[in-house]
Amino acid sequence: MLVYPSSIDLSSRTLRFLTGQLTARRQEIGTRWRRLSAARQALLALAHLRCGDTYAQLAAGFGIGIATVYRYIREAVDTLSTLAPSLAEAMRTIRTKAFVILDGTLLPINRIAADTPYYSGKHKRHGMNVQVLTDPFGRLLWASPALPGSTHDLTAARQHGIIEALADAGLKCWADKAYQGAGGSVRVPFRGRRLRQWRRRHNTTHAKIRCVGERAMATLKGWRLLRKLRCSTNRISNVVKAVLVLHHASA
Repeated sequence: MLVYPSSIDLSSRTLRFLTGQLTARRQEIGTRWRRLSAARQALLALAHLRCGDTYAQLAAGFGIGIATVYRYIREAVDTLSTLAPSLAEAMRTIRTKAFVILDGTLLPINRIAADTPYYSGKHKRHGMNVQVLTDPFGRLLWASPALPGSTHDLTAARQHGIIEALADAGLKCWADKAYQGAGGSVRVPFRGRRLRQWRRRHNTTHAKIRCVGERAMATLKGWRLLRKLRCSTNRISNVVKAVLVLHHASA
């Protein structure tokens, strides 16, 4: 049996957290025997999510079948996704912040050109639209379920209820030009090329505040699986939720 390398850059806290969740899951369903222990299953799932290792690579590394790898990863992702906070639950923490930064990102997927709903004209590629809320320091607070890549950021934010939730909380929010017309407490830069000097200064200050939110995007893309998703589009929302839970567990 091959031993999977132990040099993977994985947080021990994250590994312990996932191991605990999988152990509880096995006790809940009354599992008597598995090919891998809960700790090894956790390492398997983290290697897939963090490093983007394929099922074939993981099957060879852990000495199990590809079908078993698929089942183990799916179980881990589904277990974690149930722990992800909804927007209403996340707002309890978000309300305590001075302001938040709202931004959208495209998670690339390997879809064919015929899949029009998943093609983003802005990014010129297929993907899934995910909305992200961060604190003033760029720390990831909440990530939305995934929508087809052709969805505009403002449409996605409204569909998830983000604009309404921020308005109800009276919380200031900084966002880019894609959210023009959001209204409420969402602040966006001025559009146009020939702007007055005070508007240019405003846009410069706005950009300095908003750019901090890119740290959250880097946090998401730090999980290599999210750099190019190969799973079903119906599963991507659960993967994003699982990554969010693991990120908060390791913080």
